[in-house]
Order: sequence, then C-alpha cells, then structure tokens
Amino acid sequence: MKEYLSRKGVDYRDFDVATDARARQEMSEKTGSMAVPTLVINGETVIGFDRNKIDKLIH
Repeated sequence: MKEYLSRKGVDYRDFDVATDARARQEMSEKTGSMAVPTLVINGETVIGFDRNKIDKLIH
C-alpha cells in the first residue's frame, strides 16, 4: 500500500501499531478498529487496501 500511495503522489505518515502503543490507542479511538492497514483520508476511514475508495478520496 505504501508503494501505491507513493505512486499516486500521496504524502502519508506511517505508524506501526504493533510496536507503538500510543499510535495503537489513537487508531482505536479514531476508527473504532484495530484492523490493519487502516487509513484516514480527509477524515474518512479506509480499512484494508480498498483501492477504489482510496482513489475516490484522494482525487
């Protein structure tokens, strides 16, 4: 997914919720999910690599 976002010219921040307890807690609070990958794009949550939804949100 990182490669896909980079090819699309999307700047992103990557958090490793497996090792970063603070990031894990924030993700849980913001999205209500512990699934990975989880993206938040313009306030919208995308759980999993949903290419169609990602494309709609970044365009």
